[in-house]
Amino acid sequence: MANNAVTRVIGGSPLAVLGRLILVSILVGVVLSVLGLDPWNILDSVRRLFEHLWDMGFDAVYWLWRYFLLGAVIVIPIWLIIRLINAPRGR
Repeated sequence: MANNAVTRVIGGSPLAVLGRLILVSILVGVVLSVLGLDPWNILDSVRRLFEHLWDMGFDAVYWLWRYFLLGAVIVIPIWLIIRLINAPRGR
């Protein structure tokens, strides 16, 4: 009974959830590192990121748009396929 409650609260078995959290944390860490963020001084890193984006002006918008489109080409079709596969069937 207690195991079902824990599974329901955290969204799966504790070991599987821990594994997913570790993998997602590493992935997000890589992305934040590419953006130039530092975990030891996060507020200063975020401030520098926004300053850099402000200094780039419209180049930043163009840069973000290109990466959005690049990611969307992969993410949107996969999301659509998953939604169609998991769609409830009519009776």
